[in-house]
Amino acid sequence: MTSVPGELTIRPLAGPQELGLFRELSYVLDHELAADLESGRRRPEWLWVALRGERVVARIAWWSRDGDVPLLLDVFDLDDTLPEPERGEAGLRLLEAATAAVVPAGAPRPEYGRYVPPDWREDPVVRDGVEARIRVMERSGAQMLVERLRLEWRAGTPVPADSGRLRFRPVDGREDLLALMTPVMEGTLDAHGRADLASGLSAREAAEKHYDEELAVYPTPREWWRIAELPDGEPVGFVIPARNSYNPIIAYIGVLPARRGHGYIDDILAEGTRVLAAQDGVERIRAATDLGNVPMARSFERLGYVNFERAFDMVWDEGS
Repeated sequence: MTSVPGELTIRPLAGPQELGLFRELSYVLDHELAADLESGRRRPEWLWVALRGERVVARIAWWSRDGDVPLLLDVFDLDDTLPEPERGEAGLRLLEAATAAVVPAGAPRPEYGRYVPPDWREDPVVRDGVEARIRVMERSGAQMLVERLRLEWRAGTPVPADSGRLRFRPVDGREDLLALMTPVMEGTLDAHGRADLASGLSAREAAEKHYDEELAVYPTPREWWRIAELPDGEPVGFVIPARNSYNPIIAYIGVLPARRGHGYIDDILAEGTRVLAAQDGVERIRAATDLGNVPMARSFERLGYVNFERAFDMVWDEGS
């Protein structure tokens, strides 16, 4: 006999001791949850479950950098053994109840991000699960923003030597980098950058937002950041090697519009990879690029980065 959705119990975790309950459904971020709670990147009241009796039929969690306000909805799972519409109804009720409690009144809903296998559309079982989650988000008013390639350079993969076509120097402060980030925003293929511009931000304002909300937050040395120049000193682009809370990453890379089409992206990516690969104990370097940014994806492939996963991001209008 199928239970009716009205029998759900929806609540946050009582504390870290309930992580075992939360993990009754699984996802690729499960191994990070305990450390995230200990560090303050997550809080128990941001991890919610929907229970039918003692069985977890849906779960949801938000993440932040410092535990202050939730920045990203990055865990949302359903019991995929349930039939529709029961599966979707349980997920929607959990999503709306938890969001109302976790997201401050009047604040925009944090973006929803999901990691999926690179071939997720080709496996009917995996595709069903992914599309079930997308449907729940769409019913709540979310729209798909972008699908991305998640990429990884692995220790032992050859890194090309400096070709000598460009010279690299450290970034000389915020304005030095913003002066290059601003024109890179023009004609960008990055969906988040395009969304910022579509929202009414100028290219300069969008660059400042990216710098202040992401790049400036990384704790790793600014000396790793590189500006690429021609031998005569004319700027070509930049790369931001960094480390987030989990991995060394290529945080941002760009080529000025006037310098595109000459293959400089490979030289710049190689420099960023060399910087990180030279650090002690680096086993992998992570990066991501939008599925539609074909030139960037091909550059990563040429440098030996492997597409190990995909991701998609969904967003809500600020009024929803």
